[in-house]
Amino acid sequence: MESFDPLSIIIISLGAFALPLFANRVKVPSIVLEIAYGLLIGPVLGLVTSSEFISGLAILGFFLLMFLSGFEIELDVFEDKGIKQLSAPLFIFLGTLGMSVLIVDFLQYDLFLALVLGTTSVGIVVPILRTDEKIKSQYGQMILLAAIIADFMTLVIATIYASIVKTGDFMTSSLNAVLYFLVIFSVLRLLRRAAWWYPEIFQRLFNADDPEEIGIRASLAMMLSLVGLSVLFNIEPILGAFLAGTVFALVFPNRGSLETSLKGFSYGFLIPIFFINIGLNYDIGILTNRTFYVEVIFLFALAILVKLVPSFVMAIFNIKIRDIFAAGFLLSARFSLIIAMAEIGVELGLLSQKVESEIIFLAALTATFSPIGYRFFSIKK
Repeated sequence: MESFDPLSIIIISLGAFALPLFANRVKVPSIVLEIAYGLLIGPVLGLVTSSEFISGLAILGFFLLMFLSGFEIELDVFEDKGIKQLSAPLFIFLGTLGMSVLIVDFLQYDLFLALVLGTTSVGIVVPILRTDEKIKSQYGQMILLAAIIADFMTLVIATIYASIVKTGDFMTSSLNAVLYFLVIFSVLRLLRRAAWWYPEIFQRLFNADDPEEIGIRASLAMMLSLVGLSVLFNIEPILGAFLAGTVFALVFPNRGSLETSLKGFSYGFLIPIFFINIGLNYDIGILTNRTFYVEVIFLFALAILVKLVPSFVMAIFNIKIRDIFAAGFLLSARFSLIIAMAEIGVELGLLSQKVESEIIFLAALTATFSPIGYRFFSIKK
């Protein structure tokens, strides 16, 4: 295998193992260090270059990241909420999107960048709200719903937008999207019905002692099947992976040890390779350009502004100003999805590689500093 470099695999594997240990000490998200590590061993030191083998592992890690992100989108939370409870999260999303469109259009970027800025990281929002024991409160539920709506809707809209750009035909792309979602809905209904009628068969999916790991096989089969289906409908594959996780979460809300096994398998190796591979392919030359840092800081301020301003709708529900600022900062946290969206933008020629590099840097900044901003404003004085 010409593309298999054993030294590269050793260096990447050791980094994937050691970086989380170091991240805990310096209080920085391990994902940030993984990208920095890829940058160090690749463009800086030249020890590793991205090969077909590494890229293949990275793509699989990327799909697993989207699949597990879909696990976080538990749409059942909407069933118990009235229109009034959903109004604030919906306004925050629409306000964010509206502000982003206006600013991006004024700056003469492609409107796809507005969708990129509309994202939030549910994976960051949920653990912080749980740690502060606010996730069950009205305040925490508003933030959670705003994050879920942002991640789900931006990915769906971006996928349809990308399909239109690919085909150049609005009607065909819209029909493909409608048919694709009808198929996904049918899969969801069939799985729910099958799980209801044959619970003993599906119970094996969650058996921690199953030597054949049927649960993991079923999860990967669903993910790859919906990824393949998305390609057939000319839809972005990441939506297929994301919806596979969402469907699985809706059919099996109590996943027990299976979710733990999947996260251990994915975050333990394949997902870190995806982020390390981003560093390997990063354009290091751009880091010597002062304008780059000015533009990143501007994007960082913009990323906070488009989340913070719409968050003031929470004042209608008697949420304190300090808590509104905290919510705006927490919703500003972005990471995996914003990077995925940036890659789609580059592939379609909607965003330049320079802008993608800025977005990757922005993702690291928001993942690090948005939770800090949240905790600063949420501290009771």
